[in-house]
Amino acid sequence: MTAVLRLVAAARTYEDGSPVYALRATTLAIGQGEYLTITGPSGSGKSTLLNILGLLDVPDSGAYHVDGVEMTAQPEATRGAVRGQVFGFVFQAFHLLAGHTAAENVELGMLYGPWRRRDRQRLAAATLDRVGLAGRTLADPRTLSGGERQRVAIARAVAGGPRVLFCDEPTGNLDSENTSNVMSLLRDLHSGGLTVVVVTHDAAVAAEGERRLRVTDGIVTELEGDG
Repeated sequence: MTAVLRLVAAARTYEDGSPVYALRATTLAIGQGEYLTITGPSGSGKSTLLNILGLLDVPDSGAYHVDGVEMTAQPEATRGAVRGQVFGFVFQAFHLLAGHTAAENVELGMLYGPWRRRDRQRLAAATLDRVGLAGRTLADPRTLSGGERQRVAIARAVAGGPRVLFCDEPTGNLDSENTSNVMSLLRDLHSGGLTVVVVTHDAAVAAEGERRLRVTDGIVTELEGDG
């Protein structure tokens, strides 16, 4: 399997009076079409790892390659272009705009792409249908359930056709039924060829991953089998 993302001895340290080793030297390859989950206690470095993989942060040392291109020395404009073209993001907080319809919120994820307005509208409607919200295109997010809002957020993340979907605690604000629905949706997206990377505290959500990583004190280890 060809690696679309590759960390080579990548590390990230923050200064807070004394050094905080958020991510210690990590070498990791993620292949196109994989489903990877990342667990670990609060403050362990999970979000730092996700932010580096998503080009939202840069390592202090080591290297990070996307499709074989080393990214840490690239200007932000280049990193931003790759981030917008290759990645989609879903967060625990839905980050939807009240006063805009579900379809308009999905279109926001495509504003900086090559699509004309009518193409954005068509893709937004088709993607909402794909996530089971065909009848809610004109709904204000304030009228939607938590599970529906997260599905709108996922639709926004994938409407533009990213190859990698990063999810940071995507079920953290959901009850068990909506968690199950969102995980079923992520499985469907993955089965269509999307690479999925999920950070979670939920053991059941973590178990969905074909590969599972655990981060403890900035050290990344890969879990095998049921362990």
